[in-house]
Amino acid sequence: MLAAYAARQSTDDPLSGLEVGERPEPQARPGWTTVRLRTSGLNHHDLWSLQGVGLPAERLPMILGCDGAGVTEDGQEVIVHAVVASDGWRGDETLDPRRTLLSELHPGTMAELVAVPSHNLVARPAALPWEHAACLSTAWLTAYRMLFTNAGVQPGSLVLVQGAGGGVATALVQLGAAAGLRVWVTSRDEAKRRRALELGAAEAFGSGERLPERVDAVLDTVGAAVWKHSIKSLVPGGTLVTAGATSGDPDRTQLTDIFFRQLRVVGSTMGNRGELERLARFVADHRIEPAVDSTFPLGEARRGFERMAGEDLFGKVIFTH
Repeated sequence: MLAAYAARQSTDDPLSGLEVGERPEPQARPGWTTVRLRTSGLNHHDLWSLQGVGLPAERLPMILGCDGAGVTEDGQEVIVHAVVASDGWRGDETLDPRRTLLSELHPGTMAELVAVPSHNLVARPAALPWEHAACLSTAWLTAYRMLFTNAGVQPGSLVLVQGAGGGVATALVQLGAAAGLRVWVTSRDEAKRRRALELGAAEAFGSGERLPERVDAVLDTVGAAVWKHSIKSLVPGGTLVTAGATSGDPDRTQLTDIFFRQLRVVGSTMGNRGELERLARFVADHRIEPAVDSTFPLGEARRGFERMAGEDLFGKVIFTH
């Protein structure tokens, strides 16, 4: 079957290890279901895998991809949940210390076929196009958990999204606006600020710019570069939800601000199957159209990876199968 996979790894030139070609079809196993994929989505996680982050070299070659939607052997149209719990785990799979994502231990979704635990399948709402269904399992699920599980906000609350443009940030803007939040964004790129406003953001500011008022929650995947700004931007009792550190860990934690103003700092990672199910219904019911940067056939996956590695990405890169 055709697949995009990591054949080698390189810190300096990750795309040098990407191959698009034939791989063996998944083998049937008890409790697992095979899905013939219609679409899949690209995430920074896939680039990190090509750099050797989170994917040991001894597991190569590894089919990449966490996002996917397709049809099971008995005709069910489904979205694939990428968080795979360890055998015997009960409860929220994101809390399992031995959890993995597809493409870390088990082959991922950038292939014609993928095998996943049967529990990891969520029905695709009929109103949700295949391209949009392939956006949800990673970046959008991360955003959903940040907003609705961890931020402690409600309609009318003011939230700040740091670093508009990436998959999680665009999802936060669209989900927040649909839920009745006032969403502000930051970006050093004027074009990305404009596009965030088009997606539903109420205001857009330059990175690090002083805000007109403090916010109820800050939603951040950037890390060190915006950490101080995030802490300073919160109202007393406000919440910083952190789900990534693409600019590294902060040198200073601003502990005095955190305890004196009684701020909450909440870590957030992915989401569970129940949240993915609710997310899919929310997107379909509110007729949200996830921001898609570009779409490529799976056979041209390298072009999508090159787009992801560039500076102009806004929204998701989607592959059709």
